[in-house]
Amino acid sequence: MIQMAISTRLGRRLSLHQRQQRFGFGAFLFRFSSKRVFRAILISLVFIAFVPPIFFFFKLKRFHQTQLRKCGWLNEPPLVCAHGGDSSKAFPNTMAAYHFALHSQVDCIEIDVSRSLDGVLLALHDRDLQRLTGNNASKVGYLSMKEIKYLGSVHQSARKFPDENVLTIEEALEVILSSVRRVILDIKVGPPSYEKGLASDVLSVVKRMQCKNCLVWAKSDNLARDVIKLSSDVTVRHLVHVAL
Repeated sequence: MIQMAISTRLGRRLSLHQRQQRFGFGAFLFRFSSKRVFRAILISLVFIAFVPPIFFFFKLKRFHQTQLRKCGWLNEPPLVCAHGGDSSKAFPNTMAAYHFALHSQVDCIEIDVSRSLDGVLLALHDRDLQRLTGNNASKVGYLSMKEIKYLGSVHQSARKFPDENVLTIEEALEVILSSVRRVILDIKVGPPSYEKGLASDVLSVVKRMQCKNCLVWAKSDNLARDVIKLSSDVTVRHLVHVAL
């Protein structure tokens, strides 16, 4: 009887001890799992706090760079260029047309370049003189500079302004060279015989006038090659730009 009572008490103590051990282990597991959950929550909050802003920062930076590439011209807007001066108010490539263009504060003026029979470069758009003289049989390359200027002066009275005479390239550059950001010399082309030596003549004028803001516009492949080849000279290279 006594032994049974002792064994019963021992059994109760053992079971109590086992329950306490089990409860302690469970509490330990609960505390351990709670720390893991807290740590996971903390890491998630840190991730949410830092990663999205960093992501959007680089995303926005990339978008800004893309927009700059697309709209870079806003920082350097295109030049406003007057073709032959302001040809809407005066005969193109004349003093009157250039003065009207400069009064409008254009960035750039284009000069048409033609060569007379005696090798003088003139500010003329058409190789024939139809618009200048009313006679399309007259060709720039078949007449001397004096003959062309005379024909221009004869028909001067029919035009609106007194300063619409034919100009040489030097005369045109003297008027506009220091007043615009860019001067475009648009070389008029013709038969190969007409183009012979034309590039050299144009570059000689550019060099003589020290036209550092001149751009040579060559529509003929042969003429463009000649301009590029001749402008490789160190004394000319820093003065002239070539547009094909």
